[in-house]
Amino acid sequence: MLPTPVSMDTTEFRKRGKEMVDYIADYFEQLEERQVYPDVEPGYLRPLIPDSAPQEPESFEDVLKDVERIIMPGVTHWHSPYFFAYFPTASSFPALLADVLSGGIGCIGFSWAASPACTELETVMLDWLGKMINLPEEFLAGKDGEGGGVIQGSASEATLVTLLAARTKTIRRVQSENPELTEVDIMSKLVAYASDQAHSSVERAGLIGGVKIKNIPSDDKFTVCGSALKKVLHEDRAAGLIPFFFCATLGTTPCCSFDRLLELGPICNKENIWMHIDAAYAGSAFICPEFRHLLNGVEFADSFNFNPHKWLLVNFDCSAMWVKKRSDLTNAFKLDPLYLQHCHQESGLVTDYRHWQIPLGRRFRSLKMWFVFRMYGVKGLQEYIRKHVKLSHEFENLVLQDKRFEICAEVTLGLVCFRLKGSNELNEALLKSINEARKIHLVPCHLREKFVLRFAICSRTVESVHIQFAWKHISELATELLNA
Repeated sequence: MLPTPVSMDTTEFRKRGKEMVDYIADYFEQLEERQVYPDVEPGYLRPLIPDSAPQEPESFEDVLKDVERIIMPGVTHWHSPYFFAYFPTASSFPALLADVLSGGIGCIGFSWAASPACTELETVMLDWLGKMINLPEEFLAGKDGEGGGVIQGSASEATLVTLLAARTKTIRRVQSENPELTEVDIMSKLVAYASDQAHSSVERAGLIGGVKIKNIPSDDKFTVCGSALKKVLHEDRAAGLIPFFFCATLGTTPCCSFDRLLELGPICNKENIWMHIDAAYAGSAFICPEFRHLLNGVEFADSFNFNPHKWLLVNFDCSAMWVKKRSDLTNAFKLDPLYLQHCHQESGLVTDYRHWQIPLGRRFRSLKMWFVFRMYGVKGLQEYIRKHVKLSHEFENLVLQDKRFEICAEVTLGLVCFRLKGSNELNEALLKSINEARKIHLVPCHLREKFVLRFAICSRTVESVHIQFAWKHISELATELLNA
């Protein structure tokens, strides 16, 4: 006779759920005491667990014990106040609670009928957020607008979706003007553009979309200006190519530089090129009036994206994307099998987000935005951004006071790019010693030919004392290295 499977009923779920909340709360309270970067070797985990799944049920207590024994030793603690690598990944208790609710409701909101609240709250939250950063009215859904916002899984997805939409739009336009050309003829001539500082996901979008991607050279401030784009466009049109897409970056990954939208936008509009703006990290700062000028020129764009899951306290995944004309997306992706149709889809009041994205299914992610926006308020979110920017300038000033070091790019938001004056090998050795010590965690970048260390303000709980500790640690390791 087969054993009866152990199930977790609502009574057990209440008990274990409270225990899990306590575990997570304890994790955050004690996070500063954990080593920020794990001290494990590749393959560490496999010997610690069985080769196959258990035949009999195991207890929740045993599973939770193994989280601490097996999982935590291999975790890089992104929310540690000593984590200064990459860019922030957002987390807040309101967002975590909303994520639990989203998982509990468990709807798959691919259409309005699949869960009306899932669709309608997302539309309203993207309008809320658009208004928070003062996006032009054309990007908002409102009651009868042509644009609107959607939550993508990542900025990479947003770039891919907009590139594919632009590709479809351009192919149809060129075929209407030149009926003798086949889709294959046109595809072979399409070319998309991005800064040489743009994220690698732009190049990847080109690979997936089957189109050429060309890098526009950036200037001495690592930004793309209008003259550089004009030059490449002129050369490519003369060669018979069809420019169709440009991805401008606000807050590049290497050094948080900003492409010049006011120069680039009019060129794209004149040349019939879709301009997409990737502001994955920096976009959150635009809720603060003093940083909103960095978005000037967005009015020329066809689409715009940033990640609240980076810097706006809405935990992953939540990447906000807006388009001026949502028909540009739906015309590219719309397929309507009978089993997905519903009686309200032609009403004009309904959005079916399956036509706005790559996957069909989608979680109830707007709940996280709703909880965070209401429980922090715009002022609370602004204070959070300003605190991080202030801390980045504190670190910048510490670097500038040490003549052995140099700042390698303008510090605008929460990222400081710095290095020891000297060879790349010297700075590679410094970074190696920093990360091997495992007291703080950094990652590098290349700016032109220089190997540069990136110091990003990341954790929700980071304070001045952590910045001072980090600099003292870096300075001491630099002294040891230089005296060796």
